[in-house]
Amino acid sequence: MPTETFLIAFTTFFATIGPADLALVFAGLTSRNTAAERRVFALRGTLVAAAILLFFVVFGNALLSLFGITLPALKIAGGVLLFLISMDMVFARHSGGTGTTSEEDAEAKTRADISVFPLAMPLIAGPGAISATILLVTGAQGDELKVGAVVAALLAILALTYLALLVAIPIQRLLGFTGLSVVSRIIGLLLAALSVQFILDGLKASGLFGG
Repeated sequence: MPTETFLIAFTTFFATIGPADLALVFAGLTSRNTAAERRVFALRGTLVAAAILLFFVVFGNALLSLFGITLPALKIAGGVLLFLISMDMVFARHSGGTGTTSEEDAEAKTRADISVFPLAMPLIAGPGAISATILLVTGAQGDELKVGAVVAALLAILALTYLALLVAIPIQRLLGFTGLSVVSRIIGLLLAALSVQFILDGLKASGLFGG
């Protein structure tokens, strides 16, 4: 059902893109910028990230064929990556899966315009989000309604991300670190369950265990 596909995609994108976490990072990176500059960064960063992720929506299958990657292999690999990301979220660890490394953070602080790097990529369109995009679209197996549901979920999360960036500093003050941490851990738990399901589906489809 497209509704089920939308909900799974929405939850997955919410976890891998992480609007709440992005709000905190964006607030820190733009603390010295004016409100007008933050609006420009937020809009430009979201649009560039959308273009990157939509590229993988359209050409994800072609890339898999080019490199000879099967859908079961993608499901297993994507499931493992998403599981690692979910562990970072549940245990409040930091990695490059959904954010930037310490070296990238240091470089970002010296840049006047952060909209493309690190905001668009890798903060919004990071490895986790790109993997999730390809995995969800290929999992739809050409069903136009399901692909449309995945794209709708992606655009909904990107819109939510843009809004979160616009109100990043008020959100930070309202929820605080503890509130955002609770939200992140709940979503991380849901993502862990979804990632295990991806792995199980991939193993089943591979035929390694007798179908």
